[in-house]
Amino acid sequence: MRVITTHINADFDGMASMIAAKKLYPDALLVFSGSQEKTLREFISQTLLYQYDFLKAKQIVLGNVTELIVVDTRSSGRIGPLAACLRNRGLSLHIYDHHPRSDGDMKGDLEVIRDVGSTMTLFAEILQEKKLPVNEEEATIFSLGIYEDTGSLTHLTTTPDDLRAAAWLLEKGAKLDVISQFISHDLTSHQVSYLNDLMKCANRIIIQDIPVVIAPLSLPNYVDDFALIVRRFMAMENIDVLFTVVSMAGRTYLIARSRISDVNVGVIARDFGGGGHASAASATMKEMTLVEAHDQLIRSLHRHIRPQAIAREMMTSPAKTAYGESSLYEAQARMTRYNINAMPVISSRPGYDKDGHNEPLITGIISRQVVERAIKHDLGNLQVQDYMATDVEVLSLNATLADIQEIIIEHRQRLIPIVHEGELKGIITRTDLLNRLVNDPSNLPRNLLHEAEYPSLERSRNLTHLLVGFLSRDVILLMQTIGEVADEFSCNAFVVGGFVRDLLLKKPNMDLDFVVEGDGITFAKKLAERLGGRVRIHERFGTAAIILSSGLKLDIATARLEYYEYPAALPTVELSSIKLDLYRRDFTVNAMAIQLNPAHFGKLIDFFNSQNDLKQMAIKVLHNLSFVDDPTRIFRAVRFENRMDFIIVKHTERLIRNAVRMNLFGKADDPRFFTELKLLLNEENASPALERLAEFGLFAYLWPDLQPHLEMDRRFKHCLEQVQRSLSWFKLLYISDEFEPWIVYLLAIMNRSPIKVLINFCNRFQLPAKQKEFLINEKNVADKTVNFLSRRGGLKNSEIFTALRALSIEGLLYLMAVARKSEVKKAVSSYVTSLRLETPLLNGEDLKRLGYLPGPLFKEIIDSLLLARLDGTTKSKKDELELLKEQYPLVPPTAQQ
Repeated sequence: MRVITTHINADFDGMASMIAAKKLYPDALLVFSGSQEKTLREFISQTLLYQYDFLKAKQIVLGNVTELIVVDTRSSGRIGPLAACLRNRGLSLHIYDHHPRSDGDMKGDLEVIRDVGSTMTLFAEILQEKKLPVNEEEATIFSLGIYEDTGSLTHLTTTPDDLRAAAWLLEKGAKLDVISQFISHDLTSHQVSYLNDLMKCANRIIIQDIPVVIAPLSLPNYVDDFALIVRRFMAMENIDVLFTVVSMAGRTYLIARSRISDVNVGVIARDFGGGGHASAASATMKEMTLVEAHDQLIRSLHRHIRPQAIAREMMTSPAKTAYGESSLYEAQARMTRYNINAMPVISSRPGYDKDGHNEPLITGIISRQVVERAIKHDLGNLQVQDYMATDVEVLSLNATLADIQEIIIEHRQRLIPIVHEGELKGIITRTDLLNRLVNDPSNLPRNLLHEAEYPSLERSRNLTHLLVGFLSRDVILLMQTIGEVADEFSCNAFVVGGFVRDLLLKKPNMDLDFVVEGDGITFAKKLAERLGGRVRIHERFGTAAIILSSGLKLDIATARLEYYEYPAALPTVELSSIKLDLYRRDFTVNAMAIQLNPAHFGKLIDFFNSQNDLKQMAIKVLHNLSFVDDPTRIFRAVRFENRMDFIIVKHTERLIRNAVRMNLFGKADDPRFFTELKLLLNEENASPALERLAEFGLFAYLWPDLQPHLEMDRRFKHCLEQVQRSLSWFKLLYISDEFEPWIVYLLAIMNRSPIKVLINFCNRFQLPAKQKEFLINEKNVADKTVNFLSRRGGLKNSEIFTALRALSIEGLLYLMAVARKSEVKKAVSSYVTSLRLETPLLNGEDLKRLGYLPGPLFKEIIDSLLLARLDGTTKSKKDELELLKEQYPLVPPTAQQ
């Protein structure tokens, strides 16, 4: 079976080339490897719907393909599932392409490859040479391919051959009005809005005296033809080099354009797994956040605009490695034998994965520290791949010092594997880099890059007006004082995190966290002295807490590490430490800061496009190992999504599911998990958050003993709904009694389980003994009480009071939630709203005046009077005196004693 295909997200050049190839291979099937651009889909539906039988990859048996004709690409990674055909025995591969060569290109049995503006130009020449007939419709289709890829013959990549091919097709009857209809479009109102957003988030940097504009943007939904918006932006602003990094519907896309020969955007796009020409290129990044894509783009720009190939001379070779399937004991022995502290982990079974992609040669890095810690816990027989670090970046022999510094210093990767043509040639360690920098002063960062040449890319604006509008005068003065003290110490001070997020959302939040670039503890002592407050020091973490006389608590943290703004750069003087501090935070919306120093008071610091994520109501992590670093962030993601009505973006969702699959909750006895769970259950309505936890498969880690409840079944959902109704009902009573919703939810979750399950839960999360005893008692009493009330009908008020008096508010709300009979709910409602508030008219002082001596009898008498009043037996003080005389006749004091 012969198959003709092109790259995923097919464009006019790819489609036109497929149809042209069909004239050369008439018995071949036309198969799209993936999606198509919107304008191409419209053209097919309006013009070609019944003329050509286009198939999808899933409609053919890939194993039966004997000849594969690939047009407009040479990358196996860009033909989607059809890459699996490359493993077919005896496959004949024919390639027609006009893109520049790159490492990893497929090698064809027949190759027609030349540097022209469009692949269709190559086919036009072949059709002319073979004198094959071309009708008007075909000439129009073929011209669309040429006009699109050459920018209507205006791109720098346009060659005389493209113009000759276009002229020949015009002679064959190509319809220019149809071409202009699909190549040129006016912007819709929505596209104009997106264009405005793009202009707002664009930043201009200078690299090697070349202005480059970078525009990072996050959109909730996929936008067709976003490249059209990019082209319009470039034309309006007269931009020579433009890179747009846009996150849409859970994926990150790079769209790049260049008008100058100094910047080849096709080469840069290939760093992201994409491709294109020197003047126009794109890439799709499935497993990369907007922040990560932006940072990688900065690295790529510095690497390709100013290469300094030194990896070959710096690396240590040959590299000592471990197989992923080998045991930790074997890894320890190998490290000891060669006196090394870390080594790359390689695959013992190289080849292709199920999607036809090359499996990576380097699968991870294993360190002595991890190995020894695992062996200490008797895990030495487990495989290396179970505990290796999997987020590993490799470099080629041509890597620059900037590349090496970026990975080792910024990403803190302890060694870098150097790979060439699929072989591990060596490694570069932190020691190798340090020796290079120390022994060769010409390579020190300050000689490679001057800060003034590369201004910071953080999104900044001044929020003083918001601070003044939403904070009290005392808090404003407090922040100004912090900034003044920071100036005295010649350091920068910031307020960070949730406070900044909520300020932008215009929501109250007085949870004030401050970060100081410098010695935070010394700073805190000085600040406490200035403010007249008490200070608590945490030397281990470099933090301090100041408690003011008003009771306000200030948390002061130290930004401990430096950040290199660009590869091979000096640490950015003003914002080096704060950037890395913010990068370590959980989500982009919490990774903003406001500077407090007098000269920059109120300046918003936003390195990660957090404002846009806030606007899009998106929960995003800053890097792919976020949940590996701290799995409790999963609970926070769910809590924030529920509380703020935000959405966890698809990529972050995938990372959560990966963390769950990696069994990162194996040590679920960490009290932090319970702390986060408690916060989640204390939210206004925790039911959607619980459903989300169940969706992510976390119930098995939270309460593994609840086998029937590992999924949200109908009965369980109903129970949660009843809990929410009970809580809402109680809050609407405006009763002053305080209660903790998490207790009600937890008891409801354990409703159908024996008390042992609750005990195991308390033990696993190390709950304090008093709290554990309280929970057990509430469940025991409530479960017995609901059974009692359900069996008995027509209970008197005194019986209801006696049955419920031992329960707390949480226990009562739990009982109301799980009760099935309305009579039971009514009984609880009556007790909460009135019965428990009743008191007898006679009190202890009255009894003493009547001659009764204080003692155990007092309580018995008061209880009897109360029960009688609840049942309506007594209605006045006189009635109570008569009841007292009847049931407790006064006896001589000696007899009472």
